[in-house]
Parts: sequence; C-alpha cells; structure tokens
Amino acid sequence: MENINNITVLFGTLITLLLSVVAYFIKQLHTDFKSMGKDLVEVKTMALIIKTEFKSGNDLLNQKVEYLEKRVHNIELTILKNQDYEK
Repeated sequence: MENINNITVLFGTLITLLLSVVAYFIKQLHTDFKSMGKDLVEVKTMALIIKTEFKSGNDLLNQKVEYLEKRVHNIELTILKNQDYEK
C-alpha cells in the first residue's frame, strides 16, 4: 500500500513539474507574440512613412519634369520664331 502511495506521489509530482514547464513555455510564447505585435506595428508605421516619402519625392520629381518640359517647349518656340524671322 505504501508503495502505491509513493508511486502516486511520484506521478503527481512529475505531472505537476511537466505542467509547470508547459505553462512556462506558453507564457514565453505569449510574450513573444506580444512583442511580435509591437514589431509589426512599427514595421507598418515605417512602411507608411517610406511610402509617403516616396510619393512626395515622386510628386516633386514630376513637377520638375513638367517645368523642364515647359521650358524646353518655350525654348523650341523661341528658336522656331527666330528661324522664321531670319528667313
């Protein structure tokens, strides 16, 4: 009888220890998911900032190209007018 009680106590202790280990790893996993969520928010924010900077840079570049196209067009008109007057 005493032998059965010892085995029961041993199994109870072993099960408690294993459940404690599982609970520890689940807690660590939960902490990792929380930090991963925070990192994901940071990545989304950085991606939005980069997208905004790229869009504003692209808009500025398009404005410069339009301005240069107008200047080239005006210069071409001026050259054509001068050629017409020389004839």
